[in-house]
Amino acid sequence: MSDGRSLVYLVTGGCGFLGRHLLGVTLEKEKRVCEIRLFDKVVDPRLTDFLFCDGRTVVTVLQGDITDYLSVREAVRGADVVFHSASLVDVWHKVSPAVIHAVNVTGTENVIQACVELGVQYLVYTSSMEVVGPNVKGDPFIRGNEETPYNIAHAMPYPRSKAEAERIVVRANGTEVPHGLYTLIKTTMTPPIPVIIQHPLSPGVCVSPSLGNVAWMHLLAARGLMEEPQTVGGQAYFCYDDSPYKSYEDFNLQFLSAFGFSQVHIPLVALWFLAVLNDVLRWVLRPVWQWAPLLNRYTLAVACTSFTVSSDKARRHFRYTPLFSWEECRARTQAWVDTFPGLGAKKDS
Repeated sequence: MSDGRSLVYLVTGGCGFLGRHLLGVTLEKEKRVCEIRLFDKVVDPRLTDFLFCDGRTVVTVLQGDITDYLSVREAVRGADVVFHSASLVDVWHKVSPAVIHAVNVTGTENVIQACVELGVQYLVYTSSMEVVGPNVKGDPFIRGNEETPYNIAHAMPYPRSKAEAERIVVRANGTEVPHGLYTLIKTTMTPPIPVIIQHPLSPGVCVSPSLGNVAWMHLLAARGLMEEPQTVGGQAYFCYDDSPYKSYEDFNLQFLSAFGFSQVHIPLVALWFLAVLNDVLRWVLRPVWQWAPLLNRYTLAVACTSFTVSSDKARRHFRYTPLFSWEECRARTQAWVDTFPGLGAKKDS
């Protein structure tokens, strides 16, 4: 798009963590945008503070359900670029497979159908690293890129739904609208286990890019999609910044150790038996009670598997480099963690 006119961006899931970071980065870095629409099922009223925040860009908060086509269509109407980040994440069996499929697959179909019917050319889809792995066998993936062979095996409804949604997005690329629909897939890594465990064997090493840099890549990807759709359209890109390669436990302890948190050493075999027990209990109790512990065989395999990626393809195709340094990301994250209720007093003591 080279006519220089003002643009309208729509972000599904816009009130979530990524949506809010994408809002901030867009307001700061994308001068061509005259309106940013945040579409979400649960609206964060604090985001209305951004309305007319700089006299140039209007921020509109829209409440709607991604599974409701009519509300999706109204949100898409008049948009130039759609960032489809709305997703239901569940690796603990808290949500039924049917609901996960409705949000992640049917919701994606709704967004694409609305883009086609209304002539929106550019769609950036936020996928998940779990579409690739780690798999249940614990096969490592070290500094892999988008072409690195890997034995993909989905054991949970969530990664299966995201993989199906990816295929739908790829198939939609090039769909006939007035100037063609160009789609792009952005994959992120989200640690699924918010607990600190340790065992005698080496824990899995992962990458956890900051949401600011993830949002920045989305913005650059949209620019690349508009400037070079034949190169960028239909492609998938991994996101990584300069965050250190560490296990989930070590990464979390960087921010929590000041509050007195420490690693608990539990033998891996004990964790495995506990994970199996949790899975059995979940199956037995399913008719009468929803048992959804954080630890199951899948989350244990993810925590123990080394899985790191490279963003070289994004650098080549749309000149991605991290917007925020690791030092800046760490300082911001620590400042945010320090605001948690009760932790500040614990740190001072």
